[in-house]
Amino acid sequence: MTEPDQTPFRAGFVSFVGRPNVGKSTLTNALVGEKVAITSPQPQTTRRTIRGIVHRPEGQLIIVDTPGMHRPRTLLGERLNALVKTTLGDVDVIGFCVPANEKLGPGDRFINDELDGFPRAKKVAIVTKMDVASREEAIDQLARIGELRDWDAVIPLSAVAGEQLDVLTEVVLGLMPVSPALYPEETLTDEGDEDRVAELIREAALDGVRDELPHSIAVTVEDRVEREDGLIEIYANIFVERDSQKGIIIGKGGSRLRSVGERARAGIEPLLGQRVFLSLRVKVLKDWQRDPKSLGKLGF
Repeated sequence: MTEPDQTPFRAGFVSFVGRPNVGKSTLTNALVGEKVAITSPQPQTTRRTIRGIVHRPEGQLIIVDTPGMHRPRTLLGERLNALVKTTLGDVDVIGFCVPANEKLGPGDRFINDELDGFPRAKKVAIVTKMDVASREEAIDQLARIGELRDWDAVIPLSAVAGEQLDVLTEVVLGLMPVSPALYPEETLTDEGDEDRVAELIREAALDGVRDELPHSIAVTVEDRVEREDGLIEIYANIFVERDSQKGIIIGKGGSRLRSVGERARAGIEPLLGQRVFLSLRVKVLKDWQRDPKSLGKLGF
């Protein structure tokens, strides 16, 4: 008696694209099952390509979370867009994310047109935030998405509510090449601890700020000291572009900076598995988003 054919193991790279703040990082975290990308209501929160790995018996998805594509107004914006395009040239599947509760706009159509530049990748439309959309909004959005191009699949879901995530995983895995696993089973991200710590600090600093300030915040970890008593000392800098922004981050009597430290530490300690002493300094790096030297110093 012959054995039934086994489903071949598949593995490959998928990247979610879309306007800033359409839920790409939230979706990445939900699929991985652990927070590997920071989230914020502020647009352009993601600034680097962050890999999260989804493990299933039938395959492995490496999710490359990218900055939101947009029409850039600064050198930083140009570099973020270039980063996205470089990433999309290397992935097997591109997931185009559009919220169910927002009408398609010029930014969405701009990104859809940009996808023509990546003919090798399969294209999947992902309608996010279904949990906050009415039935009529969702139906209209699905119809509009379907008119943009001949997608390999169209999947409505809610990352927050955990709806349709398994469907997305199954569909995207089916579009991946037959391949052995590309990462060990215990690996959920290839982000280093220092980068993740810096991002958690930036996430805390973004909380509650408004106007242009979110784009002006950058974080670097300057030193990490592991003490004999098990405490980890972390020294980090929060960079802004102007003195007025420095005052906003620090707050009256340092109150806001203390709050940033508390929120950041609450995320860092579970990540590192140890108690943390966190020292934050706020520094001004004038117009760093537009200065090549400053961007290099901050790792962009």
